[in-house]
Amino acid sequence: MQLVQVRDKQFEPYLSEAVILQKVKGLAAQLNKDYEGKKPLLIAILNGSFIFAADLFKHMTIEAEISFIKLASYKGTRSSGHVITAIGLDTEVTNRHVIVIEDIIDTGKTLTAFLPQLYNQQPASLKIAVLLHKPEATVYPIAIDYCCFTIPDKFVVGYGLDYDGFGRNLPAIYQLHEEG
Repeated sequence: MQLVQVRDKQFEPYLSEAVILQKVKGLAAQLNKDYEGKKPLLIAILNGSFIFAADLFKHMTIEAEISFIKLASYKGTRSSGHVITAIGLDTEVTNRHVIVIEDIIDTGKTLTAFLPQLYNQQPASLKIAVLLHKPEATVYPIAIDYCCFTIPDKFVVGYGLDYDGFGRNLPAIYQLHEEG
């Protein structure tokens, strides 16, 4: 097994780049079907979802728009419990079909804090698409409409996900290696 070092921790392979891309292409195909003729607005949550959002968006063939918002709740390998909006949404969502793109849902705190703001702007519809979901870690349940992978409650990096800002550039997803 090939371990990778990110800062002071070692990570082991979990999901290969090929497996991830296959799921992302499948999700793009589903969105193309579900949103045909609707011109959806994708709202990608930075920083973690930027690679997922880019790959997903480039495989969508329907007319669509993408925008970004920066929300943060992580410090190190744990959620801080506080959600900070670092960059706000600058796109009108009223009467738009909105798809929120998130890298990972574990506790659910980030989206629980953000979704009411979107609902207040009265979108025509609002759906959630997530790369990874950790049901065991969920404290604030979120209705996920599109999910690529359900994973155990282990810390992961790569494909946009980070550990203290590092490891996002890994093309695959790695989980924290536990000795023993």
